[in-house]
Order: sequence, then C-alpha cells, then structure tokens
Amino acid sequence: MKFTKMQGCGNDYVYVNCFEETVSDRPGLSIRVSDRHFGIGSDGLVCICPSDAADFKMDMYNADGSSAQMCGNGIRCVGKYVFDKGLTDKTTLRIETASGIKTLGLNIEDGTVKTVRVEMGSPELRPQYIPIAEHGRRFINRSVIVGDEAYFVTALAVGNPHAVVFVPDTDALDLKTLGPRFENHPLFPERVNTEFVQVLDKHTLKMRVWERGSGETLACGTGATAALVAAALNGHTGDSATVRLLGGELFIVWDRAGSTLYMTGPAVTVFDGELYGYGL
Repeated sequence: MKFTKMQGCGNDYVYVNCFEETVSDRPGLSIRVSDRHFGIGSDGLVCICPSDAADFKMDMYNADGSSAQMCGNGIRCVGKYVFDKGLTDKTTLRIETASGIKTLGLNIEDGTVKTVRVEMGSPELRPQYIPIAEHGRRFINRSVIVGDEAYFVTALAVGNPHAVVFVPDTDALDLKTLGPRFENHPLFPERVNTEFVQVLDKHTLKMRVWERGSGETLACGTGATAALVAAALNGHTGDSATVRLLGGELFIVWDRAGSTLYMTGPAVTVFDGELYGYGL
C-alpha cells in the first residue's frame, strides 16, 4: 500500500489515496501505522476518498483507532495532497468530513500548495451538542473540578468537542497527568480535546493541546480555532489572533456576522512510502 506522511504545524498523519488503495480495517491500520517505534509514526490515519457531496471525502482516525470527526491541520494536508498529486486543479475545494463539508482555499507557490485557508464552520456553544453533561445555554468560564483542583473551562465544539482552559504559563503544565483527567472527565460523555491557553497579548495566544485518542500533539487546528473563540468570548482577544503551538503558528479569524470561522496555516509533505504486511 502506498502512503504519504504529511504534517501541518507538526500535527502529522499518514495519508492514503483510497481512489487507488483499499483499506479494509482503517481503525486497526491507524493504530499500527501511528506507532512511533514499530510503525510509520503519526497522530493518526487519513483516508482520502470519493465523495458524492463534495470534491473529496476525508475519513480520519486517531492514533488509538478511534474515529475523528474533523482535524484542521489534517484537512489542510488533504488539500495539498490532492492538488500536488494531480487529483484536482482546483484552488477552491469542498471536502466532506464527519462534521460536515468544509471549504478550502489553496495558496499556491511555485506550483505546489504552501498554505491553506479552511472555512471551519460555526462554533457550537450549546452544551447538548458539544456534547457535555450539563444543562444551560452556554458553558463559558465555569468552574470544573479535575483531580483535586478547580479549573475555569469554556466548552464548545468546532468539529470536535473542546474544553479551553486559560493558564498563566503553558510551559509549566504536567500535561501527561492533567490531559487524561480532562479527556476522560464525566462532564464529557464522548471525551474531549483540551486546550491549555496562555494569553500573550490581545492578538496572540500560546497553546498546548491534549487530543482525545492521541495525547499531547504539536498542534490542533480545531483546537486553535476553539481557543480563539473562547478567548474572544472571555474578552482576552478580539475576533482574530495568531495561535502559537509547539509545532508552529495558525491564524484564526471569527466572522461573527456570518458566524463562520477561518483558519490559515501551512501544509507540508514529509515523504512518500510503501507499506508491506500490517494485515493488508
């Protein structure tokens, strides 16, 4: 099976062209290829498939084999893959995901895609649709006991469920301990991605993220988008900001009038390869 390793801000996935390849056990393959010692090494698997509703379909899985609804970094790389590999000559694409159809604008330099702007849709703030096990209109800056400590959480969905926590210093966090406690907290019936965000100024956020099913990753596009929404709602920023992640930077804009979020960032091909065995 042929594959391509790609990354956006260090959030890396194994991409398979399912127009040409057949993957019968996608969750199982994701677990195997994601292993950084015995596999290729990635945050998960992305299958690029035909779509009856859009130009292409992104079917993606986390490193533990669980299905992922959407990934901002992952979908940017889908745009780069299909253009650079000649599957399309369009620079505006519609990609079907488990959280709806997303529109991509490809920025081309020297014949290849360098950055991608993704229309991320609208933020979901209603608790039952995030989902969180809580009633009420919105869950903004509310106290949650995690372990033995209280954290102020803003919960929302941007493709995936997110819990955003503002902290004074992201570098000081013990994420290996704290991340799983948030991910598996009973408040989040489908688990949750948790963004720990430090406000640098009105235009800049610094973020570390613990992704459900993958652990700490170098970047999370939907998480960075959620962080901007939470920061704006809590008065830390305006409706746009640069989000600094361990793997790079993303620029997020919230068009409140149109209730639409936009994320712009890089997409990089690491290498192409061919996989043997793995029960293929």
